[in-house]
Amino acid sequence: MNLLLSDLALAKNLPERPENRYVDLSGLSIANCIGCFGCWTKTPGRCVIRDDATAIYPLIAQSSRVIYVSRIRYGSYDIPMKTMLERAIPIQQAFIRLYHGETHHVQRQVAQKDAVIIIYGKTSKEERDIFRHLVARNANNMLFKSWHILFVPQEQLEETIRKEVDKWER
Repeated sequence: MNLLLSDLALAKNLPERPENRYVDLSGLSIANCIGCFGCWTKTPGRCVIRDDATAIYPLIAQSSRVIYVSRIRYGSYDIPMKTMLERAIPIQQAFIRLYHGETHHVQRQVAQKDAVIIIYGKTSKEERDIFRHLVARNANNMLFKSWHILFVPQEQLEETIRKEVDKWER
């Protein structure tokens, strides 16, 4: 499966294919993670908060190709994307393993991913550098086998998304 996860409304002209899923986080109700670890202890693999996130994190787990579209905020994903990615903790187990010489959580049937992260809007060099470091550190936890970050002005966003989605067809 291919997943496009965006923090703003998506263009309506993206190719409709059964293997492509498009999720606009801006119109969903996704609460902040409360750090209760209920997804590890009370309801393993399922968040105890019942909102729109429960339909999204299984898509993240199943996808072998992802495109994350987000504005940057203080060197990180902006609030809608960051909130969703934090709420995806149920796809991990509480158990720790050595992975590439580092300790990381054991995943629950999570596909390895080729990821493209599209960051739009005005950013400083410092924010871009911090964000690159963040993605590199998160790559092992998110099971990215490859990742690429694109920093684009907002007026080029739709064209950039279209080009990346078109690559799924090859």
